Amino acid sequence: METTLGKRIAMLRRQKELRQDDLAGMLDVSPQAVSKWENDQTCPDISLLPRLAQILGVTVDELLSGKQELQQANVKMIPPAEQKSISDMMLRIIIDSADGDKVRVNLPMALVQLALDTGKGLPQVSGKDAMKNIDLSQILEMVRQGAVGTLAEIESGDGDIIRILVE
Repeated sequence: METTLGKRIAMLRRQKELRQDDLAGMLDVSPQAVSKWENDQTCPDISLLPRLAQILGVTVDELLSGKQELQQANVKMIPPAEQKSISDMMLRIIIDSADGDKVRVNLPMALVQLALDTGKGLPQVSGKDAMKNIDLSQILEMVRQGAVGTLAEIESGDGDIIRILVE
C-alpha cells in the first residue's frame, strides 16, 4: 500500500522526535499547516520542500515518492597503523522492508568474531530471510583488512532494503 505525502511527513517527524509545533517553528509556518499536511488536507508549498526534507533527514525525492534512495557505498580502507581494534567496532544491520517494517541490529564486532571463531555463528541474525545470503565471515574478513563504512546496500526484488555498516 502506497503511503501518502502527509503520512510520510508525520512518520518522519515522529522518527526525529519532533512535535508538529517544533516542525512548524523550523519552517516558519503554523502548527495548523503541519497538521493539514499530515492529514492530507493540503501539501507543503514547493519552496518548503528542500528545507522540510533536510529537517526530516531525507531527500526531496524520498519525501515525495516514499522510495528510499540507495546511496553509493562509502567504504573506506583504513591503513593498518590507523585501524581500530575489532573490540572497539560495531556492526550495524539495517533492514527496511517494503511493508514498512524496520529492523535495526547493532552488534559489537568482537561478538561477531567470537561467534564465528567458536563455530556457533549468529543464527538469530543470519537465519532471517533478508539475511540468509549474507556471509558474516566475509564481513569480518573485510573489517580485518581495514574496511569500514557502508559495506553493502542491497535492494531485494520485493523492495526490502538491507544496509550493512561497520563503524
